[in-house]
Amino acid sequence: MALLIHLLVCTFGMGSWVAINGIWVELPLLVTELPEGWYLPSYLTVTIQLANIGPLLFTLLHHFRPGCVSEVPVIFAVLGVGTTACTLFAFLWNVTSWVQGSLRSVTFMVLTFFLALVDCTSSVTFLPFMSQLSTHYLTTYFVGEGLSGLLPALVALAQGSGLTTCVNVTETPYNTSSPSIVRKTGIPQGNDSTPVPGLTGTAPTMVHLESRYLPAHFSPLVFFLLLSFMMTCSLLAFFLLQRHPRRCKSSTEDLLTSQVTLYSIRPLKEDLSPSGPADSSMSQEPAEEKAASRYPAHLLFIYGLVAFVNALTNGVLPSVQTYSCLSYGPVAYHLSATLSSMANPLACFLSMFLPNRSLLFLGVLTVLGTGFGAYNMAMAVMSPCPLMQGHWSGEVAIVASWVLFIGCLSYVKVMLGVILRDRSRSALLWCGAAVQLGSLLGALLMFPLVNVWRFFSSADFCSLQCSA
Repeated sequence: MALLIHLLVCTFGMGSWVAINGIWVELPLLVTELPEGWYLPSYLTVTIQLANIGPLLFTLLHHFRPGCVSEVPVIFAVLGVGTTACTLFAFLWNVTSWVQGSLRSVTFMVLTFFLALVDCTSSVTFLPFMSQLSTHYLTTYFVGEGLSGLLPALVALAQGSGLTTCVNVTETPYNTSSPSIVRKTGIPQGNDSTPVPGLTGTAPTMVHLESRYLPAHFSPLVFFLLLSFMMTCSLLAFFLLQRHPRRCKSSTEDLLTSQVTLYSIRPLKEDLSPSGPADSSMSQEPAEEKAASRYPAHLLFIYGLVAFVNALTNGVLPSVQTYSCLSYGPVAYHLSATLSSMANPLACFLSMFLPNRSLLFLGVLTVLGTGFGAYNMAMAVMSPCPLMQGHWSGEVAIVASWVLFIGCLSYVKVMLGVILRDRSRSALLWCGAAVQLGSLLGALLMFPLVNVWRFFSSADFCSLQCSA
């Protein structure tokens, strides 16, 4: 029975971010079909952040009207909307409309907003619901949340999304008076320095390598239908969790256990006090006031750590992953994306068997993970010619750095959630709010750097030439 609940909780957690993660991993195919092209990610970032209106409203209602809105009907609503939107995506993702004289993917953006509304709201509804289950099920929930990124990545890998190859391209000017007009002819890959006779007599010709996307094994229609199936499984799992009688029983048992523990420890402390039971209340008052005065700062540190970790993992570093990895080649990029997605659920599994709630340890692990993130950011800044570019050690270093970055900070996120779960249901709701706030701030920080000021430079790996 416990195994069944673990399976249902994992499937339920999978529905938290599976839709938006699916769109991100499908982007290499979408940008070749939609009119926005490679500006599409910047539009997606803005659309997703606008969807934070959902968790904001829910959190404000919880604060000013406690008990006004229950998370259970909200979860049913968001999972239903997510399933419907994924199904519509499968058939309408490439529908475009004329806006101010040019084609725009209006339908795509509207459906993305609803999917983002579902996923953002899950942060402040799924976690409070998990407070009704035993503590050890919360770790399983985070495993499912990790799978929400891993499963779409594996599907996209099987689809061949974004895989490229290098081909020789011949550029031939039509005439010498208009050298900017060229004709490109893809030819089989070979020696890039082989001379090619002029196709227009005396006109010079140039041959260079360029990247070409390989055809996908199946269409985005199939991909989005698979996402819809995952959302349906999450909805069904939540329905079964609601009907399972063990849910309330586990919550009651945890509450009774906590009460028994509290009331059994207090008399023991009173008996051990030097002044005896009569003076124990007076001797404990300063200590209790001191602990109460420290606790807000203690809790604020935890929420700050939650926001910081999620800002890095959900906003700052994902914005530059292509810049930090693609300079090392498409293989390094795909390995870093896939293996780092695997590192998330693996870190959650590790926290089940090796839990450590020490804030000092979690702080040190956060610093370590931030160090790996700083290396990834440095390589993105140095793009298109990062350290050890063109050597296998550079590829190994960037892949390992991304895996360790996600692994370390995923462990921190799980343990912080476990700590707050033991605090109260309200603490988990504010934990979800901190998750969204950190993600929002990270995305807002990176958007102008990447899309407005063009702080990062990309390059075609096939034609990349860096000096030693």
